[in-house]
Amino acid sequence: MKYVLIIGDGMADNAVPELGGKTPLEYLEKPAMDALASAGVLGRVKNCPDGLPAGSDTAILSIFGCDPRECYTGRAPLEAASTGIALNAGDIAYRCNMVTLEDADKPFAELKILSHSAGSIEGAESEDIVAALFADPTFKRAADAAGVVVYPAQSFRHIVVQSGATVEGLKLTPPHDHLGEVIGALLPSGSGNAEVLKSLMKRAFETLNHHPLNEKRRAEGKLPANCVWFWAEGTAVKLPSFVEHYNKTGGVISAVPLCHGIAALTGLERVFVDGATGELDTNYEGKVDAAIETLKSHPFAAIHVEAPDECTHNGDLQGKLEAIRRLDSRVVAPLVERLREGGEPFRVLILSDHKTLTSTRGHDGEPVPYLIYDSRYDRKTGLRYAEDDAATQELVPDGTAIMGRLFAE
Repeated sequence: MKYVLIIGDGMADNAVPELGGKTPLEYLEKPAMDALASAGVLGRVKNCPDGLPAGSDTAILSIFGCDPRECYTGRAPLEAASTGIALNAGDIAYRCNMVTLEDADKPFAELKILSHSAGSIEGAESEDIVAALFADPTFKRAADAAGVVVYPAQSFRHIVVQSGATVEGLKLTPPHDHLGEVIGALLPSGSGNAEVLKSLMKRAFETLNHHPLNEKRRAEGKLPANCVWFWAEGTAVKLPSFVEHYNKTGGVISAVPLCHGIAALTGLERVFVDGATGELDTNYEGKVDAAIETLKSHPFAAIHVEAPDECTHNGDLQGKLEAIRRLDSRVVAPLVERLREGGEPFRVLILSDHKTLTSTRGHDGEPVPYLIYDSRYDRKTGLRYAEDDAATQELVPDGTAIMGRLFAE
């Protein structure tokens, strides 16, 4: 038996007026996913525990059987693990987004945040800008005094590690939940360390806003990466072994460091795919190839697709719809076809980790639809993979139970 997990990040939603009061999953034709839902088991699952942030960090921990109420210290340490960054006792890891603040003649705290990703800046350009920031003499002196070092990544997100500080009382805000808002109330608060981080962010804006690399981006019609945003703070974390818990080995295929960090910390393989971007133009076919290759030597493979979430954060409803279409036609359909051609029985779990709401461009921790398909059976329910049909079926109240359902015989 082979087992596959497919996560369409943030594809679940609430009703969207522009779609006639339907969610994207209800509105779209999704022949591959809907066929599996009709033949399999459909339901709802709550992956984000109450009292914790609604996001992929808590949700995907739950999906992989790690109770975030017991092991969650923040998102950044999970992402640090994906690249082998070792946190020492007393270290704090942060996500360091390249963001866009508005061009306006206003005090720093009165500016609005326009993009949590500097217009989805990627690759060497993002690395060059953050490297230029930390090489600037004035900023470097402030960063050194704060005990802060950066680990650049080919993404709009980097990892920053701070030594000699504390998270006690520190309040940081996810930038993607507050697009278009004035940043004053969103800046670090609650502690002396918050003032240190806030000062670094202000210095970063002063250094980067008219940096030649950003003037070049403006000339090309792109948003500038004119500030950094610290968030998702956390200390070192240890996760339970997936292999010991489920007696299954496997690999995790994703463009997102969070997923590879969870893989590394739970004993699963990190599988990297050329051209996997986390955006709408990701290498879907390469992810399918990687899953099939992983299943040659392991019973389990997980595919994570980030595009629905990113499109929603960017306010791109049509992009979200297209991301779900591509997940259906370029991941689910060909993967199932190749599994059938292999001749071995298989089971597939498909779900959204959390809702990402078109109405707010932010996350929501309410239950999301899931389906489990077993190639040996056809239940002929006629149900589609969508929120309305899933609402008529069983609710799994704790996402840590969902993986066990995939493996249950």
